[in-house]
Amino acid sequence: MRPTKLDELIGQEHLTGASGVIRKAIQTGNVPSMILWGPPGVGKTTIANIIANEVKKPFYTLSAVSAGVKEVREVIEKARLSSRSILFIDEIHRFNKSQQDALLGAVEKGVITLIGATTENPSFEVNSALLSRSQVYTLKALGEAELLALVRQALERDEELKKRKIEIKEHHALLNISGGDGRKLLNLVELLADSVPGDFEITDQLVMEVAQKHIARYDKSGEQHYDIISAFIKSIRGSDPNAAVYYLARMVEGGEDVKFIARRMLILASEDIGNANPTALVIANSTFQAVNVIGYPEARIILSQCAVYLAASPKSNASYMAINEAISTVNETGDLPVPLSIRNAPTKLMKNMGYGKGYQYAHSYEGNFVQAEFLPDQIKGMKFYEPGNNAREEELRKYLRGLWKEKYGY
Repeated sequence: MRPTKLDELIGQEHLTGASGVIRKAIQTGNVPSMILWGPPGVGKTTIANIIANEVKKPFYTLSAVSAGVKEVREVIEKARLSSRSILFIDEIHRFNKSQQDALLGAVEKGVITLIGATTENPSFEVNSALLSRSQVYTLKALGEAELLALVRQALERDEELKKRKIEIKEHHALLNISGGDGRKLLNLVELLADSVPGDFEITDQLVMEVAQKHIARYDKSGEQHYDIISAFIKSIRGSDPNAAVYYLARMVEGGEDVKFIARRMLILASEDIGNANPTALVIANSTFQAVNVIGYPEARIILSQCAVYLAASPKSNASYMAINEAISTVNETGDLPVPLSIRNAPTKLMKNMGYGKGYQYAHSYEGNFVQAEFLPDQIKGMKFYEPGNNAREEELRKYLRGLWKEKYGY
């Protein structure tokens, strides 16, 4: 079911479409080393295979889960015998520094073209030397239309599936179980075809029945890694420390990277707790620093303490919603001019143009506050932050109401 040509790829138009940078690189035959960063099942491995197929270069693949420095060096030695081989490393974020360093010389000298795939931000997980020698391309999550197109393409082109009449009558369960993961989705379609003889219609009921009987099938490509971290985060968000510790134990026993777990809790501390308990961010950041120093097995204790604290904290996504709303407004309104009164005026010319004129220095007024307008004229009075319904943010609401009166409507 995996596409072998660029024109068969569904999604990632910004990279592989008519004007996409990867398509242009393939057309010129000048493919750089690159890191493909995106959620699971959006086409990272497929793109690597297509590149190798299109440019007709020797192609080697390693998984960072099972390969070490020895395997990396063996591939590099083989690559020296051919011209510009391509080495694809799946989950490159799981390579440690020495494993990544083993790649540097070969990438630098052009012995290999490296294509790394990662679900984690490469700025954190790929060392700077290797990162500086690679282009980072961000892959986007597949939308509903793209996921359905992926299924239809498989039904029409797969040698076995196209022999049968399989129609999509309902698709909600299909998409919900796969969670936007294209690989999971195709595994599920394959599972349905194996479970139901002859021609059939895909319905929500059929998908649920088959999935419940064969759920273990979905883990054959390691997707359970993402299911467990999802369950862990949702348990903390749902204020259930027992479930949070259970899923943490699953990850610890599975050998999950301590930094991966700690980083997710660090994000959650702001996204789901925020100013309902600002100390949560401090605790999560301290946890991230501590587990980097401690490592397993003791790091499990620190992770557990943090997970329990975050789960037991009051929750608020007010700051998360505020920045999303502000970004949406920026995208809609563009670069609105900053009011002259609050512009920087480092030169005489700027002062003569009115930069900084009329600025009221808050500390010169009673209570270190003066009512002034800081937003651009086109959106003045607009509200992005709505304090959450919790004790700490109720204090913020009361404070802001005291300052701004009716202006913000708090």
